[in-house]
Amino acid sequence: MTAVDIAAPGLSLPVVDAGGFTVARPAGPALGVGPRAIPSLERRLLWERAYRVRLTVTDTIVVAASTCAASLLQLLTLAPGSLVQDPWIPARIPLATALVWLLMLAAFQSRQPRITGAGSTEYKRVAHATGLAFGIIAIAFIVFQWQGLRSQLVIALPLGLLGLLVARWRWRRWLVAQRRAGRYISRAIVVGRRSDVAHVIGTLQRDDQCGYDVVGTALEGDSGAELTVRTRSYRSFGTPDAAARVARDLGADTIIVASHLDDPDAIRRLGWQLEGTAADLVLSSRLTDVAGPRISLRQVVGLPLISVRIPTFDGARHAFKRALDISLAAVALIPIGLVTPLLALLIALDSPGGVFFRQRRVGQDGREFDMVKFRTMRASAELEVADLVARSDGAGPLFKLRQDPRVTRVGAVLRKYSLDELPQFWNVLRGDMSVVGPRPPLPSELGGYDEPVFRRLYIKPGITGLWQVSGRSDLSWEESVRLDLHYVENWSVMTDLMIIVRTAKVMLRGTGAY
Repeated sequence: MTAVDIAAPGLSLPVVDAGGFTVARPAGPALGVGPRAIPSLERRLLWERAYRVRLTVTDTIVVAASTCAASLLQLLTLAPGSLVQDPWIPARIPLATALVWLLMLAAFQSRQPRITGAGSTEYKRVAHATGLAFGIIAIAFIVFQWQGLRSQLVIALPLGLLGLLVARWRWRRWLVAQRRAGRYISRAIVVGRRSDVAHVIGTLQRDDQCGYDVVGTALEGDSGAELTVRTRSYRSFGTPDAAARVARDLGADTIIVASHLDDPDAIRRLGWQLEGTAADLVLSSRLTDVAGPRISLRQVVGLPLISVRIPTFDGARHAFKRALDISLAAVALIPIGLVTPLLALLIALDSPGGVFFRQRRVGQDGREFDMVKFRTMRASAELEVADLVARSDGAGPLFKLRQDPRVTRVGAVLRKYSLDELPQFWNVLRGDMSVVGPRPPLPSELGGYDEPVFRRLYIKPGITGLWQVSGRSDLSWEESVRLDLHYVENWSVMTDLMIIVRTAKVMLRGTGAY
């Protein structure tokens, strides 16, 4: 969904039929007098400012602490009498570094309300702002050779960036908790055709971090009707031409237009009606089901163009992903190697058979490989599959049993916390898999694939992925495929890091694993 910011011309318009919206002369201010915010909009702006202040204070503390720590360590390592002639330079350097850093965080709009609370954009902007700030500091070091700048680059940069990301993550968790309690949310109405409105509401219901509380609808031709999505009903308080009035009556600060409008001026005119009433006019497009973050909006001589970047499946980005995989796998295999003897002993004592289980899976470009896991079933499990297929609880062609009689006692614990997946880091190191990616299918599952599903094979399968952090085996086949295809086309390094962090949380809870 795309937020549209519309400038206020301060004009009063005659009644106009605008592609489904009847734009009437607005009530209130006289001609040439700008509209004033109504109480519901003021409340929205108030909590946005409050949250932005919290982020600003936290960022300032983290930046100040990291820059001062770097300077302090620099001073402690200096030999007595080795300070430069100007003793104030060690004090000015952390101050200058902090100032440039905070300015970059503000310039990159890293605290903008529309990016906080969900998605990876906030983290990306923090990282990019930090990188640019230290690029400026590095140039200053080369030009002036000030003593202490090196410590800022070597110590403050990684320490501060980690601190900023952790702080933003903690504030995000706080914000999500507030939103679940009904605070810090945007009251929204959804406007358009019944089917499109149901699609938008259903999508918002699946994401409890989006910050939208749908308080009503304006359905095309169905004023006064009710729309039930899952278990919740939404009343239509008018038709789309009354969207602005409905927003004022319900105290909504966000209007989501779910349907395509034939008149290109209709959105602008609706925006004029909403001035002083709402903060956001959001345009929903099913195009985002496919493109997601690859969509960007740009202007060409007043013509708004939606640009969709075509995904690529090789090149520098994928080479960097491979380098990250090697680094993570090499580090992860050290503790895995330490716990493997203990797990091997428990597996061997629980049931006869080998410690490891190897299974043929399909990887990138349809190449098959042997995936390694800790054994969680009886040694004869593969021979018993034919007798259990009819009882499968798996979605689509996926074979799964919630109560699988082949699973051992130790295996049940390993599966619940995904510990059986740990040896797959060896597959990552070998190049068969990635740390994050689509689920690796069995060769037998390919026969049940439709043509679009084969797109899952365009990149390397992963130990974890969107499917695992979004419900794992509890997902329907369609939802699992949608998440995998979304990842294949829209992955980024920051998204991978977020999925890795969320995976750790899912593993501890043990939800959706069987």
